[in-house]
Amino acid sequence: MRPRLLAAAMLAGAASVLAFAPFQLFPAALFSLAVLFGLLARATRSGEGFAIGLAWGLGAFVAGVSWLYVALNRFGGMPGPVAALCIFLFAAYLALWPALAGAAFVRFKSGRAWRDGLLAGGLWTLTEWLRGWVLTGFPWLAIGYSQTPPSPLAGYLPLLGVYGVSALVAILGAGLGIMLPKGAGRLMPWSVACALVLGGGVVLRGQTWTVPTGAPVSVALVQTNVAQDLKWAPLRLREWLDLNLQLVRRHPAQIVVLPESAVPMLADRLPEDYLPQLAAIAARGGGDAIVGLFVRDPEGRIFNAAQSLGASPPQAYAKQHLVPFGEYSPPAFGWFYRLARIPMSDQSPGAPDQPLMALAGQRLALNICYEDAFGDEIRRRAGDATVLVNLSNLAWYGDSFAQPQHLQIARVRAIESGRPMLRATNTGMTASIDPTGRVDAVLPPFTRGVLEVSVQGMRGETPYLRWGDRLALGLAVVCLVPALMRRRAVTG
Repeated sequence: MRPRLLAAAMLAGAASVLAFAPFQLFPAALFSLAVLFGLLARATRSGEGFAIGLAWGLGAFVAGVSWLYVALNRFGGMPGPVAALCIFLFAAYLALWPALAGAAFVRFKSGRAWRDGLLAGGLWTLTEWLRGWVLTGFPWLAIGYSQTPPSPLAGYLPLLGVYGVSALVAILGAGLGIMLPKGAGRLMPWSVACALVLGGGVVLRGQTWTVPTGAPVSVALVQTNVAQDLKWAPLRLREWLDLNLQLVRRHPAQIVVLPESAVPMLADRLPEDYLPQLAAIAARGGGDAIVGLFVRDPEGRIFNAAQSLGASPPQAYAKQHLVPFGEYSPPAFGWFYRLARIPMSDQSPGAPDQPLMALAGQRLALNICYEDAFGDEIRRRAGDATVLVNLSNLAWYGDSFAQPQHLQIARVRAIESGRPMLRATNTGMTASIDPTGRVDAVLPPFTRGVLEVSVQGMRGETPYLRWGDRLALGLAVVCLVPALMRRRAVTG
């Protein structure tokens, strides 16, 4: 295996990050995969395909999730070289999935461009989907997330979801990479297919899947901007508690949303009058506040939760999909916590069947932090909801790609579900997103403020809400059939 081929694959993987926020050069995803599958088309052994896919994945994930270093080193206290090694090992694990896709592609490719393009789309979809749930999953940087508006492929998100859009990007990218070396004259079939797919996306973007329900609701989204290295300082806790009260008092609304861990301590250790005081302030004018805090049940289990306080009966949501190494320790990884100092890192997941919050005539489906990266989990609650609400604290990752990447993921969830998505974060990006994925309003990151918006709830089902990832997986299987049938005919 020539090193320059691996270097080209790694550079192509790193370039794929340009397709995601904050750059949002969405064609970069197609060209990155064109380079990858162009190299794979020249490989002759599965081992070469594995190495090329691994190199691409290392470039993509080292560049794309390097922001994890900030959490481990600056705020977790892990020594710099050890933190860098952990990031590399994590990226190497994530890179195994494109490596498997590369090995399988070389194993089953036929040399026929149309068949191999479909094979690439099927394999890419399956490996991304597996990456999204194996070992609790890490779907961050799934290539479909790069295709938010103005990408024409955004029109397919309410139909196929993020993995289905990944399939389309892989098919088009692989087709380009396979046909281009054979001469510009061979690109005509690819150009026609590309025009049809992109044109279909434009048509679908004009499709309305959901309709308004109820009256618009006034919402205040709070961005407290408390530095992560100060949030847990005992001498500053009273200051942060008072800050919450001040911001809610100054910005009354029917629904006021404070970010994840706005109360950075267990609720049972708060001053007895604090939550009633917050509720009384929110209830003036008939409003409610949703605040992120930690609660402990009678068995001593700790939950990362959100609780509503105000004119309506109190309601709560506990985070279901916890972050490994940040909110709980996987088996055999106690050594990690001896190196990293992470507060509230022994949490329990919330129940899967928690009710929606009923506030201001709307039904709110809450999710906390990176829970909204899991589309199928959000889908299970979104169908009965009229508004999606995310509470996050990304101060762990400093001024990095994490914030705009997370906002882009939230845009995809809004499009898939046909619901508005509201985001209240500690340091950014606090935003209101409409059902088409457009960011209606957003606060500048690393500023303290409140975003006041009017939100219209929506009802109805997109195809994705009804079928989830089954349509994308079905598309993947259909893409694999020609290659598998040929393989069977050859071996038969």
